[in-house]
Amino acid sequence: MTTHPRTIRIAAAVLADLDGRVLLVRKRGTAIFMQPGGKIEPGEAPLEALRREVREELGLTIDPAVAHYLGVFSAPAAHEAGATVVAEAFWLNIRSHPSPEAEIEEVRWIDPQDPGPIELAVLSRDHILPAYRRAR
Repeated sequence: MTTHPRTIRIAAAVLADLDGRVLLVRKRGTAIFMQPGGKIEPGEAPLEALRREVREELGLTIDPAVAHYLGVFSAPAAHEAGATVVAEAFWLNIRSHPSPEAEIEEVRWIDPQDPGPIELAVLSRDHILPAYRRAR
């Protein structure tokens, strides 16, 4: 019997502030930082999922009309062994101050050119942050 890796479809946000910093989140009980966002529900558009997830995780209301599409990226899932995550990523400039809610334990603003000594999800490190740097 052949097993196929499980694919998880997500919407991910690069939330940038006026100083050019980017927000990362860390889920409760983990050490890995990543972009805010989450799973796309059946029948849900990626931007709808992004709006819902950012509100749930950070208490922020975002306007999908001002989102810049960065692309579709794939990498091993950070928290689900054997799964692959496929992300539709969007960049939005924000002026609000997010706070960790739901499963988010910590938020951290980083320099997208030099995130510093934190553990980043492969998807963020190798795909989403480089796409954001190219798009700015």
